Amino acid sequence: MRWSIEQFLQHLVVERGLAENTVSSYSGDLHRYMQFLTQRQITSWKDTSKQDIMIYLMELKKQGKAPATISRHLAALKSFYHFLLREGEITEDFTVDLETPKLAKKLPHVLTTEEVDMLLRQPDTHKPTGLRDKVILETIYATGLRVSELVALDVDNLNLEEGYARCLGKGAKERIVPVGSVARHYLAAYLQSARGKLAKKQGEQALLLNNHGSRLTRQGCWKIIKKYARQALIRSTITPHTLRHSFATHLLENGADLRAVQEMLGHADISTTQIYTHLTTKRLKEVYDRAHPRA
Repeated sequence: MRWSIEQFLQHLVVERGLAENTVSSYSGDLHRYMQFLTQRQITSWKDTSKQDIMIYLMELKKQGKAPATISRHLAALKSFYHFLLREGEITEDFTVDLETPKLAKKLPHVLTTEEVDMLLRQPDTHKPTGLRDKVILETIYATGLRVSELVALDVDNLNLEEGYARCLGKGAKERIVPVGSVARHYLAAYLQSARGKLAKKQGEQALLLNNHGSRLTRQGCWKIIKKYARQALIRSTITPHTLRHSFATHLLENGADLRAVQEMLGHADISTTQIYTHLTTKRLKEVYDRAHPRA
């Protein structure tokens, strides 16, 4: 059974080009499901049934797992059983009629423009690491890149003269994102005076380097943003994705086209982008409630 899971995970990487984080999540979910089956003395995928899957999902619910977590488990099982059917390891896909739990739409947290300004002012750009950190903050807010996309950028992915960056998004899909003039200014300064001081080995292609001269990691980027959020005295929880959410929301608040924002964010489905329209509507109502004498 374990061999089938490993083959499936390889399929996700090679044939479907899924992100490392997604494959890692699927791996954990499927191995957990396999342990559940082993406890029920089921040792072959062809001996499983729809009832086994339903009991497993009910167990997750009893354990207090969030609907989003249960949905992710079911998505992993659906994809896996479809793979097993295609490979001839089972004769029936038991997940076909199973419905994903309905999830309440949770609006992402965004920063105000004042909070963004405070955050962006924190790095000391006279230091190489400070200029790098300034680039991180300015670039995420200017482009809406996911942190994984940002740290994966190489120097030659930038075209500062034309004002764009070329990145690989989910599913290894390439897209071009515009980079604003302020971010371009700091990127140029970083490449000219700071990156060379951080680089330790010749031929390093990564744009963002850590203190050891290697490519900056997602975790390293997250820590940097948290550090400056504390310095800016911003009390709400901030992650790299908070800046991405703020980028999209502020664009829409200022009249940007929804399809254009979808393209810049790299969303496959526009319904994913539409959540930001709810945010802007919520903001408008808050402004109305505060300002209108008869609100």
